[in-house]
Amino acid sequence: MRYKRHKQARKTLKEIEESPRDYLVIHYSCESFYDIHDGRTPRITSIAVRELDSGQTHSFSIHKIAEKQGVPLAAISDKYDELEKAMLDELMDFIQKSTKSKWVHWNMRDINYGFPAIYHRYEVLNGVPHRIDDSKLIDIARVLKDCYGEGYAGGHPRMQKLLELNDMGRKELLSGEGEAIAFDAQEYVKLHQSTLRKVNEISNIISMACENRLKIASSLIEVYGLHPQGIYELLNGRWWFGIITFLLGLILGAAFEGIRNF
Repeated sequence: MRYKRHKQARKTLKEIEESPRDYLVIHYSCESFYDIHDGRTPRITSIAVRELDSGQTHSFSIHKIAEKQGVPLAAISDKYDELEKAMLDELMDFIQKSTKSKWVHWNMRDINYGFPAIYHRYEVLNGVPHRIDDSKLIDIARVLKDCYGEGYAGGHPRMQKLLELNDMGRKELLSGEGEAIAFDAQEYVKLHQSTLRKVNEISNIISMACENRLKIASSLIEVYGLHPQGIYELLNGRWWFGIITFLLGLILGAAFEGIRNF
């Protein structure tokens, strides 16, 4: 039922708002899985993790690992597996140290793009992943859909449309197609800048949703549904509804008093 999904989503947002220090926001960029035809998982290029409370961002990227190891940018493709393994080693160490945190992400749910893909890629590179318990994973894209309805962003891709709707986003942001082009061109720094920007904008979306400041494309009926409680919540924020409720209370109170004194 629409209202129940809305109510649960608001509860999740309320929990985030009340304890932001417990939440980490993660996003990553990778090779386009649409261009892979041999069944392997996409190579990962960069990962960003942002502390929701402080805004402190931890980044893990191919080009940073290459710089540490003295590998020129032009030679990254020749040592990609080795560099990717070292990058994911750093991520897994971070995950192991963040066992109490909850991880907020955008559609990171499956083997094409998500935590399963990261774990699998690490195993392919002979690593043993530290897996985050599913109870600590929050797909904010799904939370927003449950809270505001299917059409909340006004189209697809939802993140891009939502950013446009709220006058957010910067030139560093790359679309899925743009990331694929950048990967093929070995523009790893550009990919990393896009990842950092996206994790920042996802954090902003979360904050705006928690504070009821997020602009959405869905109608109020789409948000609350036709459940009686949903209709009440829809009307409750209107100034005129407060006046009507107050006056109705006075009328009913007077009527009840008249009946009692009759």
